[in-house]
Amino acid sequence: MDRKTKMNFKNIFKLLPLRIAYAHCDIPCGIYDPHQAQLAAHTIVRMTQLLGEIKKEDQVKMQHDISRITQVKEKHAQIVEEELETLRNDYFKEEHFKQYSNLNKLFITTLSALSKARQTIDINIAKSVLTGTLEISEIFFKTKGFTPKRQTSYYPDGGEIVVYT
Repeated sequence: MDRKTKMNFKNIFKLLPLRIAYAHCDIPCGIYDPHQAQLAAHTIVRMTQLLGEIKKEDQVKMQHDISRITQVKEKHAQIVEEELETLRNDYFKEEHFKQYSNLNKLFITTLSALSKARQTIDINIAKSVLTGTLEISEIFFKTKGFTPKRQTSYYPDGGEIVVYT
């Protein structure tokens, strides 16, 4: 593309309003579920556990393991963030935040812990991400008219999941 064409495009884009929209989907479909956030939060806990268990005998293997596990942990932290933000911004409405007065604070503390979980190898912080995600899931199911129930997961991190009855 020549310089003149590039300048024409830049001028056109300056005239157009720039609006970025983020959504679960563009329909809107009405399909929301905290399951992916729960699964990803469990993965963060498990990856944190694995990072703490790495053996230091083989330096090359250790570096390789740290790299791979950290990459998976980061990927799932992104999933938790996206899923919780979708619930917060698209599903939960003003009446939900009024009915569950701790909901907004719960989002803030969980997402803040998520940020810390990305930066550290602290199992307590990773578990606080999971705890917050489970609490948000319980509120979600209540707003849908279901009774949330915590049950032991079969995941190797030994945590719980929220289902409904």
